[in-house]
Amino acid sequence: MSTTSPSGQGLSPLQDPAKGHLHPSSNGLYFSDPSGNDASLQRIKNLPGYTTPIFKGKEEQRAKVQDNVAAKGFIPRELVANEVQWFYAHLGIDDTYFRNESIEVISDHIIALFGAKVLAYTKHDPSKLVIDLEKIDSDGNGATFIHTSPPGLTSTEGPGSHVEPRIDELYLDNATPSNCYRLETFRSTGAISATAQQQLRCYFVSRCNFPTNPLPSRRTDGKTDIRAVSDPVFLEKASENTLEIYQNIIWSVESRYGPVIEVFEVEGTRERRLVIGYKMGATTHFFSALSKLYHFYSLYSARKYVEQFSNGITIISIYLNPLPNSKAPPIEHSIFQVMKEVSLLYCLPDNPFFSAADKSPHAVQDAAYAYCGWIFAQHFCNRLGASYLALKNVLDETNPAHAEVLNDIKRRFREETFTRESIANVVHAHPELIRMLYVNFAMVQYPIDEAQRLMPTLSYQRLQTERPLSDQELYDRIRRTVLNKQHLQVLESFLIFNKHVLKTNFYQPTKVALSFRLAPEFLPEVEYPNKPFGLFFIIGNEFRGFHIRFRDVARGGIRIVRSRNKENYSINQRMLFDENYGLASTQSLKNKDIPEGGAKGCILPSLGASPRLCFEKYIDSVLDLLIPGQSPGIKERLVDLYNKPEILFFGPDEGTADMMDWAALHARHRGADTWWKSFTTGKTAATLGGIPHDAYGMTSISIRQYVLGIYKQLGLREKDITKVQTGGPDGDLGSNEILLSSDKTIAVIDGSGVLADPAGINREELVRLAKLRVPVEHFDKSKLSKDGYLVRVEDQDVKLPSGEVILDGTDFRNGAHFRFKADLFVPCGGRPEAVNISNVAGLVDSEGKPHFKYIIEGANLFFTQQARLYLEKRKVMLFKDSSANKGGVTSSSLEVLAGLALSTEEYVDLMLFRDGRPSQFYQCYVKDIQAKISENAAAEFACIWREHQRLQGAKARTIISDELSSRLNQLQAELESSDLFDDLPSRFGVMRRAIPQTLVDKIGLDTLMERLPDPYQRALFSSWVASRFIYKYGVQASSVDFLHFARDLAR
Repeated sequence: MSTTSPSGQGLSPLQDPAKGHLHPSSNGLYFSDPSGNDASLQRIKNLPGYTTPIFKGKEEQRAKVQDNVAAKGFIPRELVANEVQWFYAHLGIDDTYFRNESIEVISDHIIALFGAKVLAYTKHDPSKLVIDLEKIDSDGNGATFIHTSPPGLTSTEGPGSHVEPRIDELYLDNATPSNCYRLETFRSTGAISATAQQQLRCYFVSRCNFPTNPLPSRRTDGKTDIRAVSDPVFLEKASENTLEIYQNIIWSVESRYGPVIEVFEVEGTRERRLVIGYKMGATTHFFSALSKLYHFYSLYSARKYVEQFSNGITIISIYLNPLPNSKAPPIEHSIFQVMKEVSLLYCLPDNPFFSAADKSPHAVQDAAYAYCGWIFAQHFCNRLGASYLALKNVLDETNPAHAEVLNDIKRRFREETFTRESIANVVHAHPELIRMLYVNFAMVQYPIDEAQRLMPTLSYQRLQTERPLSDQELYDRIRRTVLNKQHLQVLESFLIFNKHVLKTNFYQPTKVALSFRLAPEFLPEVEYPNKPFGLFFIIGNEFRGFHIRFRDVARGGIRIVRSRNKENYSINQRMLFDENYGLASTQSLKNKDIPEGGAKGCILPSLGASPRLCFEKYIDSVLDLLIPGQSPGIKERLVDLYNKPEILFFGPDEGTADMMDWAALHARHRGADTWWKSFTTGKTAATLGGIPHDAYGMTSISIRQYVLGIYKQLGLREKDITKVQTGGPDGDLGSNEILLSSDKTIAVIDGSGVLADPAGINREELVRLAKLRVPVEHFDKSKLSKDGYLVRVEDQDVKLPSGEVILDGTDFRNGAHFRFKADLFVPCGGRPEAVNISNVAGLVDSEGKPHFKYIIEGANLFFTQQARLYLEKRKVMLFKDSSANKGGVTSSSLEVLAGLALSTEEYVDLMLFRDGRPSQFYQCYVKDIQAKISENAAAEFACIWREHQRLQGAKARTIISDELSSRLNQLQAELESSDLFDDLPSRFGVMRRAIPQTLVDKIGLDTLMERLPDPYQRALFSSWVASRFIYKYGVQASSVDFLHFARDLAR
């Protein structure tokens, strides 16, 4: 990724390493590349960053405060003048305080300070003197906090332990441009009294008041002018030097997704100024976490500032100094370690393993590693083991009752074996072993460049002082040290984690979440019989997530798993990986005749977290592992044990449909020049060339082929067929099912209610709703027959034409699909597992006759596998989701192909709309896609039908469908690793037929072959050959059959 250096605009450029000069800027900034440090050092003159306007009325105010304190009578009159004078002149409190506070508040603070001194005197220990003063404005305009604060230490008790976390929570975490606060905090220069040497830390929080008509920008280059987005109080106080620094930080934040972190050396002093910029709301509890970080390295802050800007940017500036007589590494070295670890803290500010409360022995890197291992153990410690395997071997999973018992036992094992708390206790109990495990991880993953060998960073130096243990030595050490078996299992999981990380952004200088590419070999076969090809593990402060794919070239949706409450969140946490694995595995069955194998991503936001923010961080951290870093200090090269280029293809799923545009554009911004167009499907058609499934009925075209196939094979007339459908005219599948069909629909069930008419629902009115994309509650009830009815979910005590009274509309809607009888049932919407082994008997009447003759499963996972088999045993003709509704994945696959095949210029010209209208190329390409969907669906239907007839009904169509998918995937994998692809005549012959004709005609086959990545070409070739062969010859096809088939590939 090519990113402009944050110091490259407006400030003097970084020094050329080959030259030993310093370049001054107009405002006293210098840049150099001194050999003593591992990052370019930015030097500024020793000038104030802020100026505090002198409070001219201070002396007059002091006299009034003295009179007010005396009048209250708490302090002996002879001591009042001295106490007030000390408070005003010797504590070193900034004039900001005196200008902002009232006489009454200042008087109360002086009295409180005196009272604290008296209390400390009674304890005969001046060190017990604790000051805790605060004033929170009731109108939300700000606050003042003053408390005793030892420099360089994070307080674990008293006011110092909670003030900064409260400021985060009350004023900083939820900042928006319309409601944000700036913060000034400084350490008093004087002592509390002649006998007590404690210093005070003062915090001044004030609401930002951005002018309605901001100052006009003075820039002509289109960049943000800091003066146009600043709070007037900040502009009054900030020096030109500070404005220039902040201006460049703002530009860098605008051009990047993650934080911007800079360090400035103050000329002639040991002070360093740490400046951090980021987008508002991108992290939480960050300000208070920073204090713990620099205290860990025995640094203290003289001043700290948090500034907010109306364009949604936050900047934190901290003036750091070394503690006198400290044995810690010198600030000249430790500041760069602080700088490196800020990005880890930005990702995980709430890390329980880096906490002052437990006097954590871990540095931020160790603690971040401990956190990641903790999350990993939560998902992969709760394995089922030998007992479950023995039980699984005894029970018959095809028996619905046995399958239910197994699932129940699996759930209990997961809930009871390990908990988040018990795993955390293990981590806390063994800090030294966690440290060794971290070193074991870092010795492999820590990137070492030549500059660090010449002048190592502190983290590198720490690694060199540790004697690294081999994996076996470390395992033996853990085994000998830990006697508790559960503790041993948790710590073993850390070692498993280390051994299977292929690459990570853990040491990337800037990041927003932590991502790990894992080798999936550690997954136990008993639970995960199909080994994934690749596994990504993503950890953020507000979320955790996975991405699983079953082939190198694979595609699937990214789902956000939402939690209604804390209990639901705990369940989602435990089941997240299993849900992700199941979804990706199901996607593999559906992706059987396209180049991309099955994949899926799942994101679990914490309660209250923004799903959009979690998605963006997930995408950005995955991109860290897909795009090689090119920008020193921002995105650098990582250790890559996988050592092959990877491309992932993402699509929309629950909760992410409106986020695909952002992901594609972000990939382009990050430098994915060749594949950003294909990175996501489901993009907006007009502006990003996406091909919407609903607008062109892609999924419904596939479903329709199965319906028409049944009619054709059985000689049925559509107008004579009665039908029930779930998913109404407001949805993609529901609306298109209505528009494409001409049957006698007797019931439609959707989110708004139940519409039913035994005489057949008025077709014209249904079509009207489908075209408007509105739910059945908008149906004109005058169009119903005398026996028809509409029950909305909000209705209560509704009387049906039959005389039956419906007490609750929602309950009625939820079970309505068990109520009706018809020839055909097409579920086009509804929750997964709506029909399962517990309730499937509701689809069979008292005489054992099923409610429906034919079922085409349009909605994903509407039926469980056991429910499908139950119905098929009762002679229901059922075609499952992975066969019937694959039109959408075919469309998305060909959308990916267009993105890979077209250059950016061609893509913009051919796929984006002009004046709201698609190009001729786009329209032809869509027709090609629709034809491919129809062709694939009809071919698979015919194959399943033939196989079922060949076996004379001995095997359920559901099983045939699964075997067909497995056979296709197996053959495709074999072909990808064979040399058939290397036969050029065969390769070109297949590609000519596999790629839509519109694309071949426009770009040319030779050019397409040059542009498409080799792994993708192999996958495309193999998927076309495998699907055409199996569809033609069936799942029992022989090697001889393939020999005959292969002869025609080159034609």
